[in-house]
Amino acid sequence: MELLNDEFYMKLALQLAEGAAGQTGINPAVGCVLVKDGRIVGMGAHLKRGTPHAEIHALQMAGEEAVGCTAYVTLEPCSHFGKTPPCSDRLIKEKVKRVVVATTDPNPLVAGAGVERLRAHGIEVSVGLLAEESRRLNEAFNKFIMTRRPFVTLKTASTLDGKIASKTGDSKWITNADSRAFVHTLRHRNQAIMVGVGTVLADDPLLTTRLDVPAQNPIRIIADSALRIPLTAQVVRDRSAETVVLTTADANPAKRAELEQAGVTVLACGEGSRVGLQEAMRRLGERDIATILLEGGGALNGAMLEQQLIDKVLLFYAPKIIGGAEAPSNFQFAGFERMNDAIRLERVKVSQFGDDVCIAGYPDYGSGV
Repeated sequence: MELLNDEFYMKLALQLAEGAAGQTGINPAVGCVLVKDGRIVGMGAHLKRGTPHAEIHALQMAGEEAVGCTAYVTLEPCSHFGKTPPCSDRLIKEKVKRVVVATTDPNPLVAGAGVERLRAHGIEVSVGLLAEESRRLNEAFNKFIMTRRPFVTLKTASTLDGKIASKTGDSKWITNADSRAFVHTLRHRNQAIMVGVGTVLADDPLLTTRLDVPAQNPIRIIADSALRIPLTAQVVRDRSAETVVLTTADANPAKRAELEQAGVTVLACGEGSRVGLQEAMRRLGERDIATILLEGGGALNGAMLEQQLIDKVLLFYAPKIIGGAEAPSNFQFAGFERMNDAIRLERVKVSQFGDDVCIAGYPDYGSGV
């Protein structure tokens, strides 16, 4: 049994935050645990943007027992008025004695302000307990708050020889049911899912979340330079989630009007023959899309990687070898001349889903090793 100490309670707060991951939009996932006289008297998590933060839920549960308690919070309590009042003011008002914070706010304009506000009112504050776990939990928020660009997670499923379909285009199914269920959990936890029009033309997918319990559907983003997407496509006809088509300024205006009449949002990103992906990420960030699950084909995956727009990769490999010189691979781009220039993955983790293997990591876009 784990010892009862500060780390024990912070781990509980992190578990609360993790449970609500994907529900908070551009806001961070935050958990809070209140402890007094060796008892947990309040717990809470931030559940939805614009609603009370984790500290408020925990304080409401604790009631009068909040006086003199210790608060364990996975992110520095806010000190400014946004869609909700400052949590630091509420902790002060309820006479909390001590606050343990995992990490400060990543925004340099406000970082440390909540901590200093608490200390100025005589509250003991310590910062840094399980900081790396907290940063990892909110890696997407940390990027978005600094850049206003979405955090892009690439997911691809392939055979051991890197093929995402056979030479005839057959791709159902490469990975097993466990892997596919996990991917639907990823869809639930990301605000948007992104594919190329080739995927829509080949598979006519819904791009929704399908789990054994009700789940959130991501916004569907389709990269389609020439507006080849048919009006009969499921992502056009289906109303269970918003669909955004990324195209160019030169795309057919009549087809654009038809898509918009069908309820699709069309964004012109660049004037060339291909979607300007950098511009697309900027436009999507302006729409408060902070997380994207990229489930593209090899061409889109390769283009996003070349332009250094992928923040994290999840590579699922099934124990199969299918071969075929013309079979599509998970990354298609010009490539590098030297192995030393290859894009390496950092902080690599390997997990297993039945007989499938998932390699997770973060691309290092530096100049080789």
